Amino acid sequence: MFLNKWFLPKPYNEGYLPEKDGHKIYFAEYGNKKGIPVLLFHGGPGGSCKAKKIKGINLNKYRVITLDQRGCGLSTPLGKIENNTTDDLLKDYDRLVNYLNINKKIILRGGSWGSTIALLWAEKNPQKVEKMLLSQIFLANDDFHHWEFDGTKYIYPEFVEYMDKKSKGNIIGYYNKLIQSSNTKKQLEAINEFGWFERICGSMRPEFACFSDACDKELASNRIYIHYAANNFFLKGNDILKNINKIKDIKTIIIHNRLDLICPFKGAYDLHKNMNNSELIIVDEFGHVGNKLRKTIAKKLNGDLK
Repeated sequence: MFLNKWFLPKPYNEGYLPEKDGHKIYFAEYGNKKGIPVLLFHGGPGGSCKAKKIKGINLNKYRVITLDQRGCGLSTPLGKIENNTTDDLLKDYDRLVNYLNINKKIILRGGSWGSTIALLWAEKNPQKVEKMLLSQIFLANDDFHHWEFDGTKYIYPEFVEYMDKKSKGNIIGYYNKLIQSSNTKKQLEAINEFGWFERICGSMRPEFACFSDACDKELASNRIYIHYAANNFFLKGNDILKNINKIKDIKTIIIHNRLDLICPFKGAYDLHKNMNNSELIIVDEFGHVGNKLRKTIAKKLNGDLK
C-alpha cells in the first residue's frame, strides 16, 4: 500500500505520551506494526507530522512513527513555549521509542528542522539507528546564523534592511517580543514580517504577507519558531558536527536543493564531508522545497529503505 494524492492513510495506533512538563505529546503509527520502524521528524520548529508526509513509504513493509513536537500540531497545549527546548524534544523522542517498545534498529527520516533533530537524536542514540534519509539539511550552526541576515541581505536587501531598521538592529529579539505578547496586532506584525521571511527567501517575487487575522495554529507555529530562533535553537556553535564521529559510519542519504536560500547547500556539503558512509544528492532546483526535491525523496524512500 503506497500513499498517493488520492489516499491519506489512517493510523493503526495513535494517542498521547504521558503528560510531562505541562505538555501532552501526540504520536501516531502507520503501516505494518511488525515492519521495520521508520521514525519521522517534522520541520519547523513549529511544524507537525501530517499524513501526507508519509508519501512514498511502503506501508506494507514499514512501521512509520510520527510525533508532533511540543506545542505543535495535535500536541497540547498548542503553542506552549514553556519547557520547550531542543533537549526537551530529544527526550520526548526517547520516551516515544520506549513507550512503543521499539526494539529494532530505526530508520530516521527528517527534512529541514527535522534533519536537525534527527541528527541530534542519532548522536544520542547511535546504537538504535539503522540508517538516515535526510533532506534540506539545517545544522543550526554559526554558518546559518551568519547567513540568515548577513547573507540573505545580498539577495533580499530591502526586506533585511526594513526589519533591521524597525528592530534597531535586533531583528529576532524584536519579533520574538511581538509574537510572545498578548496583543493580536503585534502578533500579526510578527507573522506578516519575520514569520514570512522564510517564504521570501524561497521566492523570486517576494513580498511580506498581509494577514489581517490568523488562526490559532498559525500563531502557535510562529510563536514556537521565533522562540527557538531567539534562543539559537538551544544549540551552541557547531554542536552537530562536533559530535559527528558518533554517527559518521551510519548509512546516510542526504538530499538538498542547490539553490536553497533558507538552509544553504553548504550545510549538506559539510555534513557529507564529515561522514564516512553518506550519499549526497544535489537537486538542481531553486528554493527550500519543490517538485524535483519531493520526487527525489520519494524515489529514495521507495528504493533505499530496504
